[in-house]
Amino acid sequence: MKARLLAATVGLGLAAGQASAQSLDDWTGFYVGGQIGYADVGTSIAGVDGSDAIGGLIAGYDYDFGTWVVGGGVDYDWTNTDLSGAATVEDVWRLKLRAGYKVDDGLIYGVGGYAEASTDTLGSDDGWFVGAGYEHRINSSFSIAAELLYHDFGNFNSTGIDVDATTFQIRAAFRF
Repeated sequence: MKARLLAATVGLGLAAGQASAQSLDDWTGFYVGGQIGYADVGTSIAGVDGSDAIGGLIAGYDYDFGTWVVGGGVDYDWTNTDLSGAATVEDVWRLKLRAGYKVDDGLIYGVGGYAEASTDTLGSDDGWFVGAGYEHRINSSFSIAAELLYHDFGNFNSTGIDVDATTFQIRAAFRF
């Protein structure tokens, strides 16, 4: 009886250890978190550009297909990027699709989607973005990432001014 109880206890312990290891490898599920970084914004008007800090909130869902992960998410960033006194970029929304390849406890991914930027004087406009990143699982519930994005807002709010932006951000996410 004691031998069976001991064997069952050891078996449950091993199964719990395996479940823990498997959950670190499985990217399927929702995540929420934050990000902070740097934005560099340029325009088609010579000398009208700017750079500043950017940061905000992230949320999304990933699905693990084995060695590949596909997901979608939303980002909202605040910034105060002054464009040479002509305007100030105040915030950026993004709807994202991403696909990546798993490497050990990490994910190398490409990302793209829809973006909307708002300014204090020129209004807001929508555009697109593409980029790449690397996300690393610290444990089954927490990950950190670095992400580089290029944004394009052609003919911003019908002003005839083309705007582009490059952002680099560090992200932290709680996964569940």
